[in-house]
Amino acid sequence: MDYYMVNFWAEEDEPGFNPPCLESFGCPVEGKIYVMYHGTSVASAQAICKSGFRQSKDGMLGPGVYVSRDLQKASRYPLDIDPSQKIVLKLRVNVGKVKKIDYQGHPLQKTWHSQGYDTAWCPPNSGMVESNLEEDCVWDPKRIKVIDAIRP
Repeated sequence: MDYYMVNFWAEEDEPGFNPPCLESFGCPVEGKIYVMYHGTSVASAQAICKSGFRQSKDGMLGPGVYVSRDLQKASRYPLDIDPSQKIVLKLRVNVGKVKKIDYQGHPLQKTWHSQGYDTAWCPPNSGMVESNLEEDCVWDPKRIKVIDAIRP
């Protein structure tokens, strides 16, 4: 099947679909859709809602879109702007194939996508991030839908 013909959102077409919202301590189940959050500026949120997400160039887990199932985690970002300019986007994310990255220097820390994974997941309290909260990196922005905007 051609990659661009894949329907990432087929689960939503099923009768009685209700997106799961698991606690951030459990590894996301491959191929499922989750409610996640992305903290950003008001200006960036407007651009995202208009044109969609774009991969970051780099980061702790390499290129991708950084999200979390932990609203508190997302509410902290971006770190360097006035709180009045912050907003959190509530998302639906189809995680696809998930790779757990649970320590600094993991052999796939920045190359997970080249090994066939769609999402990298850092569990909370793994020492990967200073906040010790859960973080995910989604390779393909098409796996993400904005469903709401929340003031932190």
